[in-house]
Amino acid sequence: MRAMVVAAVVIALAAASPVLAETVACHLTYGGETQVIESAPLASPYAGTPTAIGSFFLFRIIFVREPADLARINLYVYAHAEFGEAPTPVQHASYPYPVSNHGRYGFTGLQRVYEPKHESELQYWCEMRGA
Repeated sequence: MRAMVVAAVVIALAAASPVLAETVACHLTYGGETQVIESAPLASPYAGTPTAIGSFFLFRIIFVREPADLARINLYVYAHAEFGEAPTPVQHASYPYPVSNHGRYGFTGLQRVYEPKHESELQYWCEMRGA
């Protein structure tokens, strides 16, 4: 009887413990300002919307864990387009999942991307958060 009570308490505590959601967090620096954007796993590699970074960049994180053979993290940087034009891709990076953070700049290392028309620079690095 006592073992059943102990087991019930352990199960209840485990259920009450917060579960950390695994996310990809990217640290983006543009124009001297840094912001962090995060993405939880997505159900489809076609989901996810780009985030505007300053006046000239868009940044998109696609984090897919299932199915296992397609699990990966894709990062896209686009140059903003002029009115009526589609954004121009300027970088695409792909990392098979799972990834490991390595040192100060996560799993991507420090990346520098340049916008062709306005000669703007975006720096970023991404890390895994949670477990």
